[in-house]
Amino acid sequence: MTIYFGYEKPQVIQALRYHFISRREIRVMLILVNVFAIASIALYAFGKVTAMAFLTGSFLWIVLMVSFWFILPGIVYRKAATFKHEFSMTFEDDNFTLSHEKGSKSWPWTALKNYVESPHFFHLYFDSRSFFLVPKNGCKDTDEVYALRQLIKEKVKKG
Repeated sequence: MTIYFGYEKPQVIQALRYHFISRREIRVMLILVNVFAIASIALYAFGKVTAMAFLTGSFLWIVLMVSFWFILPGIVYRKAATFKHEFSMTFEDDNFTLSHEKGSKSWPWTALKNYVESPHFFHLYFDSRSFFLVPKNGCKDTDEVYALRQLIKEKVKKG
């Protein structure tokens, strides 16, 4: 099976958000920050902390959320030249190949540690920080998306 694709910025930004939020350490940090925010609201309501302490905590919460939702995905998108090119990707029984006008690279399926499916992409992970986004809109129709999903499911463990 061969698919042809380019990347659309809004979809890539959303996929990068999905990637960052799905990382264990970031999820734990977000949960702790939200617990801290709820605790600061409660402490302020009961008069245990001053308005300045509450506002400082709220400001830090807002900065963290804006960072993970807007700044971090934007930085990654701007730095990665990958998202500005057109590709073809061929999926076979024992490997998959990514092709570009400047060349191609093949990997055996065993090079992938896991995969995650998001609304617009298959995230193929080589390790916890190195991954490749395969857009579903590169497939001709929903049947081809289903066939690709089944192939990836068969060859790679889900993360």
